[in-house]
Amino acid sequence: MHLRTARTRHRGMRRSRIAGVVALAVLGASGAGLAWGGTDERESTAVPSGWAVEVGDGRVLTWKSPTVVPMGDASVEFYAGERPLGVPKAEKDRRTFRLKVAAGALTDISALQVRVDGRRLDAPRRPLTVTAKDIGKAAPAAPNTVDPGRPGKYQTVTGEYSLGDVKLPGLTAPVEMQAVVVAPKNTYGPRPVVLFMHGRHSTCYAGPDLSEVTDDWPCAAGSKPIPSYRGFLPTQQLLGSKGYVTVSISANGINAQDGGSGYADDVDNGTEARSVLIGRHLAAWASWAGAGRDRAPDVVRSAAAADLSRVMLVGHSRGGQGANRAAIDSLTPARGGTKARWTVRGIVLIAPTSGGQNPASDVPSVVMMGGCDGDVYNLDGQMYVDASRDVGTTGALHSAVYMVGANHNFFNTEWTPGLSAAPSGDDSATPGDPVCSAGTATRLTAAQQMQAGSTYIAAAADVFINDDDRARPLLDGSGVRAPSADPATVLTAALGARRTTVLAPDQTMRVSGPARLCAEDTDCTPAGTGETFTHFIQLRSISTGRPDRNAVALSWTQAGQPVTLRPAAATATPGAQALTMRIIVPANSTGTRFGVAVTDRTGIRHDLGDTTLNGLPSAGNNVAGWAQEVRVPMHGVDAVASVVLVPRSQTGQAWLLDAAAWQPGLPAFQRTAPPRIDIGNATVDEGDSGVSTFHIPVTVTGDGSGQVRLYLDPHTFAPDSVKTWVATVHPGDHTLDVPAITVPGNHLFEGERRYTLTAAAVRGVLVGDYAGTLTVRDHNPPPTLSVAAPDVTVAEGDTLRWHLTLSEPAGIDVTVAAVAEAEAAAPELSGQDVNPAWLEEHRTRDLQPSQPLSVNRPLIEVVIPAGSVTTDIAIPTVADSTTEPPEHVKLTMYASLDQSLPRLTGTVNE
Repeated sequence: MHLRTARTRHRGMRRSRIAGVVALAVLGASGAGLAWGGTDERESTAVPSGWAVEVGDGRVLTWKSPTVVPMGDASVEFYAGERPLGVPKAEKDRRTFRLKVAAGALTDISALQVRVDGRRLDAPRRPLTVTAKDIGKAAPAAPNTVDPGRPGKYQTVTGEYSLGDVKLPGLTAPVEMQAVVVAPKNTYGPRPVVLFMHGRHSTCYAGPDLSEVTDDWPCAAGSKPIPSYRGFLPTQQLLGSKGYVTVSISANGINAQDGGSGYADDVDNGTEARSVLIGRHLAAWASWAGAGRDRAPDVVRSAAAADLSRVMLVGHSRGGQGANRAAIDSLTPARGGTKARWTVRGIVLIAPTSGGQNPASDVPSVVMMGGCDGDVYNLDGQMYVDASRDVGTTGALHSAVYMVGANHNFFNTEWTPGLSAAPSGDDSATPGDPVCSAGTATRLTAAQQMQAGSTYIAAAADVFINDDDRARPLLDGSGVRAPSADPATVLTAALGARRTTVLAPDQTMRVSGPARLCAEDTDCTPAGTGETFTHFIQLRSISTGRPDRNAVALSWTQAGQPVTLRPAAATATPGAQALTMRIIVPANSTGTRFGVAVTDRTGIRHDLGDTTLNGLPSAGNNVAGWAQEVRVPMHGVDAVASVVLVPRSQTGQAWLLDAAAWQPGLPAFQRTAPPRIDIGNATVDEGDSGVSTFHIPVTVTGDGSGQVRLYLDPHTFAPDSVKTWVATVHPGDHTLDVPAITVPGNHLFEGERRYTLTAAAVRGVLVGDYAGTLTVRDHNPPPTLSVAAPDVTVAEGDTLRWHLTLSEPAGIDVTVAAVAEAEAAAPELSGQDVNPAWLEEHRTRDLQPSQPLSVNRPLIEVVIPAGSVTTDIAIPTVADSTTEPPEHVKLTMYASLDQSLPRLTGTVNE
């Protein structure tokens, strides 16, 4: 549906709801712009130059960066205020970005923005407010009993294979099947397999300068492929020496093609293609492990045989998103897919992107994040952990690893200056940053970061596919360290394993004391702080918050006042050895201390002791809003009915995500096949008459039961219009009931309309394609706009008026905006020659009344309401006693219609 624009008595509201995008297109292109709020008071702020808008049945937003934006793993996204519009398509110059959005999607805009993973590209970074003296350094944790970062006993063999190009879904050009192998030799029996996939990076280079890097594929004559797939060789060599067969695959062909189509509903970002490419390589290894070994590449035949029943996937950035999807596809393939001949027993996601926020919840996982990541800045891979809570049925461990001082690129040597074959850069470089600049006490060198990353990948391999529980404390929030990762400060927090959730904040929980329940993706972050909390990230494809994602925000000004958190029902906790909690405290804070207690079903209080937290280091250019795990001993408590936190520090803030009863160890791995949901796309015509009913296709594959939350967003910029509900999957289901979308047919132009359906797993299900769109095409041509008399002359004190007429009514409001341009005929009409109240109402910047209107640049905007055909553009002039020659004004018009418009000229005679 299209919501007709409402005119309000608030001038700021009227502007933002009627023609905000036109205003930004007009004013941004000339080097000035607006950000309008929805209150009585207008707020004028500068926006970058370079915006443009092409209008028609849809609108194409174009933004041009003043500098090159290198290919990265996080998507460049367009926003209108806080609402995501979509991922634009990058042109070859890596400066121009275009996004097509539906005509009805831009009726409520406060400001256009360009962001990469939450950080603005079209605005300066916040000034640094923290100095080196404000940054503390944590004391080293106790060492773990084993250190997975130490090399093993096996000799290794290294080599490459290339199997020719393959076609992958969603991509036009073929993609390479190329990999480097490091594996043990002279071993007894098949060995577990670790497969690596690199992230999204430029693909070709022709020389030593970054200006000679391109995103082509195949590479042009005179340039070479960037060998990103060789960037994990140090980690492969460590794992090979420990008895693992490792293979790192190339994905340049995907990187060159996954930039999106430039449509607002393009959400895949190459995820399915990456999963299929992983599957193609594993299928080849499955053949080589059997009768096809004699036909295997030389390096494969020289290495130990591969055990495909024990596979771990490691993906960096978008490669992590692909690895997560590959794990899902291995459990329950999409309809028509092939059952996997391998078993994924664990995944490691290094600084991953998290489109959809739907993890492979029954597969144990580690998400590794760098505290100085300048690419996937929000560390939104954390959502693979958070979104796994109580979703799976196997008790799989999901571990979050936060590495202080690590950036995005240095986990891959081919993305690291001084180590890479091609030109590369430091993504976290911010001059003067006391946390993340090279050489500071907290920033890791490239060698330190690679060693720490390799150590924790090896820990995951030992735990997940070698069943060695001795390395588990490095991953599960136990607070120990691996000495081989020194001097890195590495923190872990986890969900799953032998935890029983006792507190998952929701609307049924009662909160007392200096605390409140807050919605994580809308109102948990403290206003005005500028801090980013990686746990509080909105699902990109919806314009409303998630009702099932909450936290508890604590804020106190005196010690001793307890905060009591009482869920709707008590939770049995037999055999629990500790209570674990995930808590965020402000960056750089010290000594946030709590007393912790629980009450049981009988109301008896059990005091568990105190815990102290220090904030993570940040100078404002890195994300330190990450929940640390705290653990207090708990014995002999058979059920938890409430959790009590008693602040010991005099003042403070904290955010509690959840609490669980903990026991050591891991449950035995179980390969499951949960039901799987995929959302499809459909394109329909609205019709000439009557009412048509359409559905966005939903496919359920596999068998079993579970629940999924669905969101139906009609792209109206009205969050209340988003419908959300929890749907139940029953055994034997092949689809889900989704509300019908009714589309009335008519002969009026209304523009293309889009409706998006998004899925998020709740319990016992997998989600593959998490978002799909219904596109309703409008076959009616747009009306044409004409002006009765483009050139108007009036006497001083009268109103310049241009009468606009549509050739026929439209089914939506038609917006027309006009702005004054410099006029060759002198003199120009000035701000002193027009009604002061009119000038104030239409101003876009600080007024200079003595200057021409082309300097003051008032924005004149009018609407021809749906069903109507006429409106006027008017400028009221004022009379004075000064003798003056005729004065002129020239207006350029912009309209939400695809046509050329005449310029308007006005002359005022004394």
